[in-house]
Amino acid sequence: METPQSPYGYETDGPATPYPGRPPGTPSPSLDAQRLWVGGLMTAVVAALTAVVAVLLVRGVLGIPVFAPEGNGAMGDVSTGLLAGGAFVAGLAATGLMHVLIIASPGPVRFFSWIVGLVTAVMMLLPFTTEATPAAKVGTAAVYLVIGIAIGSLLTAVARGAVRRGR
Repeated sequence: METPQSPYGYETDGPATPYPGRPPGTPSPSLDAQRLWVGGLMTAVVAALTAVVAVLLVRGVLGIPVFAPEGNGAMGDVSTGLLAGGAFVAGLAATGLMHVLIIASPGPVRFFSWIVGLVTAVMMLLPFTTEATPAAKVGTAAVYLVIGIAIGSLLTAVARGAVRRGR
């Protein structure tokens, strides 16, 4: 007589485990929420500083007027602070998303990477819908790209460190 197999290769001798593919009796991973949120806060700080550095590079060094008129200098006006604040908030929002994904979805890091990648792509395309100069469009898209990369790469690493496997 054949033993029934699940699609994951484990015998189906009892009720399903909450995580398909895990052998029965294997402890489920646990989330260290404090570690996730401290890492998320640090990611938000890095994202804000990345925004400032990117604006300094694009506007100050390359001379491309992004986020403020050219006459406002390398640091620009309040728009640089708003961009840094927005990057900080985006880092915190991404941490909240990661928290929800870890708790509620299979493969949370994969879904998170896709979501952050697509949001970054949307942000990079937005300047191209405006009447700005081509250089300003590319410069603005580049700033959004480095912010998205910072948030995505740091939070995936933070999440991997905040999930404890089978203790």
